[in-house]
Amino acid sequence: MQGEFEMSITGELSFFLGSQVKQSKDGIFLCQSKYCKEILKKFEIESCKEANTPTPSSCYMDVDVVGKKGRSNQI
Repeated sequence: MQGEFEMSITGELSFFLGSQVKQSKDGIFLCQSKYCKEILKKFEIESCKEANTPTPSSCYMDVDVVGKKGRSNQI
């Protein structure tokens, strides 16, 4: 991460804005399961019924070096 972003804290990043961060030679992976569990606990609905939500299982995000005005950086 330090090679790509300016950082003041050294060491491997494991959590960022509620997301778990896993770094490997294949890339950087984000997981929000801990964040989701905290939200369920906050609203006292930990025992709610699960439902599948279709979403892509992988996504490649690259740098927007052009920085086009008004461009949406949606996945």
